[in-house]
Amino acid sequence: MENQATTEKKKKSIVRPIILGAVLIAGVIFGYKKISFMLSHETTDNAQVETQITPVLPRVSGYIKRIAVKDYDTVRAGQLLVELDDDELQSQLRQMQADYDAAEADIANAKAALNNAVVSLKGNKGSIDLNEVKVKQAKEDFERNQNLFNDQAITKKQLNDSRYALEQTNQQFNNSQIDLNTAQTRIAILQSTIKKSTATLASKKATIDQQQLKISYTKIYAPQSGKLGKRNVTEGQLVQAGSPLFSIVNDSSYWIVANFKETQIKKFHEGMPVDIELDAYPDIKIGGNIESLSDATGAKFSLLPPDNASGNFVKVTQRVPIKIGFNNLNEYRNILRAGLSADITVSVK
Repeated sequence: MENQATTEKKKKSIVRPIILGAVLIAGVIFGYKKISFMLSHETTDNAQVETQITPVLPRVSGYIKRIAVKDYDTVRAGQLLVELDDDELQSQLRQMQADYDAAEADIANAKAALNNAVVSLKGNKGSIDLNEVKVKQAKEDFERNQNLFNDQAITKKQLNDSRYALEQTNQQFNNSQIDLNTAQTRIAILQSTIKKSTATLASKKATIDQQQLKISYTKIYAPQSGKLGKRNVTEGQLVQAGSPLFSIVNDSSYWIVANFKETQIKKFHEGMPVDIELDAYPDIKIGGNIESLSDATGAKFSLLPPDNASGNFVKVTQRVPIKIGFNNLNEYRNILRAGLSADITVSVK
């Protein structure tokens, strides 16, 4: 019994150092690998999957008549998403069209009046020519009668009659001159009226075009292909121009923005390979590369950037956004979601 107890005691005394030695060796190996890894790699868990998210915004206000999509639907660029009620805009367009037609009629009337004025002007010019001949004839008759009266060949009454005839023809000539000037002034007024009416017509046409453009905005189409987010509106709801209806997530382009500490980026450069591990899929190893480094720290993009020139200064390690692209995006597109967290490892050996 004593020999057996002694033997077991010896075995225990031998096993314990072996176990401690093995643990020590494993710890040394693990520590060496960990330290070697830390010296040759830079890592961060401050990283997220990013993509382009485009808000869908109405360009006119109105009541929603129809919503053609559901939450999280896949849409293509140019697909009809929402239709607004355009009855009021159509009514306004009809009124504008009626005003436009009336303006066209006014221009047609003004052109007809101008044509009549031009014809009248030709008649006035003909009257002037005729009256000018009459004046010349009356003047010759008066001068002849004056000579005859001086020779006592005609009576005083005959001389006066020729004088009155000359004065009458002169007055007729002056009247025809006034009529000509009046016709010319009327033509100028009509031409100015037509020019003004034409400008008014162009303005009404521009208003109609603008109204038609507004009506086209009542149909809201997808600005890009992708997947919809959650809808924020329902049919029959009044929406204002510029208010977001929902967003479209571009599912054809993804990248990662990793925020490394400023003390980690010394050896970073574009094209460096990186290892990506998504928190949602920890068993999937994804390769990528650095596409670009931000020229400013993340704090500089904040609404109120820190100002270290005032108050008490406390030095805080800043982070620099790094854009990382996927090597085989199509292979992992189905598992990528904007906003997923990721761990990034960069070899700097």
